[in-house]
Amino acid sequence: MSNETLTVLKERRSIRKFEQRQVTDAELNAVLEAGTYAPSGKGRQPCVVIAVQNKDDLARLSKMNAAVWGRNVDPYYGAPTVLLVLSNTESDTPVEDGSAVTTYLAVAAAALGLGTCWINRERQMFESEEGKSLLQKWGVTGNYVGVAALSLGYPAGEYPKAAKRKENATVIVK
Repeated sequence: MSNETLTVLKERRSIRKFEQRQVTDAELNAVLEAGTYAPSGKGRQPCVVIAVQNKDDLARLSKMNAAVWGRNVDPYYGAPTVLLVLSNTESDTPVEDGSAVTTYLAVAAAALGLGTCWINRERQMFESEEGKSLLQKWGVTGNYVGVAALSLGYPAGEYPKAAKRKENATVIVK
C-alpha cells in the first residue's frame, strides 16, 4: 500500500547538519499550523510553540541546553530556526500533548522538504530562572513545562537513510 503521508512518515530522518539559509515564512507558518492540529488530552490544546530565529536567542538557547547536557556542543546543530514546545502544567497530560505537537511539527516539516531533529532538555532549561526570563521576554505567560525542541531548516549534505527496523516491534491481538 502506497500513500504520500505514509511515505513521509517512513522517510523522515533526524537531521544534524543544516544549510544556513532561513526557512521561508510560508514554510514556517505551515509547519506551525500543522502543530496546532495535534491531538491533546480532552482536546484542551495546552501547548505553545515558540519559533526562535533570532541569532542571539539561538546562541543563548544552545548554551543553556549544552549546560544541561554537560557537553560543549551546539545541541541544535546550527539550525537557523528552533521550535520550542511547551505545555501547560495544568493539563492532565502535558508531556504527552507536547510530544504529539512535536511529532506533528516534525512530520509537517518533512512533508515540505525541511529537516528536523528532536532535542530534549527543554524541561530543565525552562525550569531555570534564565529560562523563565526568556519566556517573560517573549511574552509567554502561564505555567508551562518545556517538553522538547526541534531544530528546523534545510538539510545540508546527504539525507540519511532509515536504519533497519527491528523485528517484533509490533504485536497484533485479535
